[in-house]
Amino acid sequence: MPRPFEHLTQMFQAALDRVDPYKMIVNHVRLEGSRLLVSFEDERHEVDLDRFERVLVLGAGKASARMGKALEDILGDRIHSGLLSVKYGHAEPLKHIEVVESGHPTPDEQGVGAAQRIADLVRAADAKTLVLNLVSGGGSALLPCPISLDLPEGPLRLTLEDKQNMTRALLACGADIGEINCIRKHISAVKGGRLLKLMAPARSLNFILSDVVGDRLDTIASGLTSHDETTFEEAMAIIEKYQLQDKAPANVLRTLELGVQGRIEETTKPGDPATELASNILIGSNQAALTAACETARSLGYNTAALTCALTGESREAAKFLWGIAKDVRKTELLVKKPACIIAGGETVVTLKGEGKGGRNQEMALAFLAELARDELKGADIFFLSASTDGTDGPTDAAGAFASAELVEMAHAAGLSINASLRDNDSYHFFERIGRLLKTGPTMTNVCDLHMVIVSP
Repeated sequence: MPRPFEHLTQMFQAALDRVDPYKMIVNHVRLEGSRLLVSFEDERHEVDLDRFERVLVLGAGKASARMGKALEDILGDRIHSGLLSVKYGHAEPLKHIEVVESGHPTPDEQGVGAAQRIADLVRAADAKTLVLNLVSGGGSALLPCPISLDLPEGPLRLTLEDKQNMTRALLACGADIGEINCIRKHISAVKGGRLLKLMAPARSLNFILSDVVGDRLDTIASGLTSHDETTFEEAMAIIEKYQLQDKAPANVLRTLELGVQGRIEETTKPGDPATELASNILIGSNQAALTAACETARSLGYNTAALTCALTGESREAAKFLWGIAKDVRKTELLVKKPACIIAGGETVVTLKGEGKGGRNQEMALAFLAELARDELKGADIFFLSASTDGTDGPTDAAGAFASAELVEMAHAAGLSINASLRDNDSYHFFERIGRLLKTGPTMTNVCDLHMVIVSP
């Protein structure tokens, strides 16, 4: 592996270490006698556990099991019981908390069962119950609880298949995570703060690891424990924006239409009494990961520029943007002097048009490689890595992929076409053939993506 690739890998690993959910909990939560003390930056909370008869640990997300392990090590037998829904391969052996593995990004029956059981647990909670919710990226898909209502004209029963088909349609059309979650919230019995209402009158501390640009609590895992400012009208507008009227399941459309008519109760809004019983605590974000990557880049001798934690839009367009910056640094050192490392974070999207395999980060790396292939200076001084902090980019076993001029030559030698692979959205098989996928395995965390460019002297 060329040395710049080694450096990019080290930077990415440093980012993962900084947002390890176990470390974030044990470093900021402690038990002193009966007092549970929480301290995250400006957040300070103190709860006397002797005021409660039961402590429940619940939640969902790719990082939730690691968070649960931390709470077990802190609280031990003070935990009465618990249930977490995590992505397959993301479980931890826990003593007091049950862990259920479920489907992501497309929900499955395991997730439905976990959601129903969590809903039952919080319905039974009372004012003598303290609920510790552990929420992280993936929590929305991992806790599917389709709306089920009895209406005067007959029952409305959304099914798992309805939610699966809706999720697939939204992913394929290029909808961003905020738009996807807006619809998810309005066809769910627990999202959009509806879990809060089920928990009342129980008190809750909600530890949240952000996987969304902007760290909006009402968007992370579709806002299980936060109020929601989106509406049925906005959800229907998303359907219309992407022309999904013929692809959305009939039950989903009917639910949204009834909501627009005011016949289905809206999600939990600001000022609802249930929100007063909850404390939402952001424990980690893309910014923390980006900061760690920058620190490591500097320690390796690079002059470093952090661009943003909010890079969004189409992966291919983001690749062109980063390529443009790399060329400026190469030619004029406009942003930062060489040797340079430019780092951005965020979450882009891919509008699927082909039948290939890949993810948004592999797509970005392939688009960056296409720019390298067209470079008049052959790009020998520019190296790139785009990777997802959860270790799974799209429906693949890779976190992301690298790009460099050397890989352009390797692809040509292997008879691979960059443009053909882009047309077919087949970045995974392209990088697999030349051995430049980054595979970390499940990282047990999730704070969006990192994109890193090295420009050598």
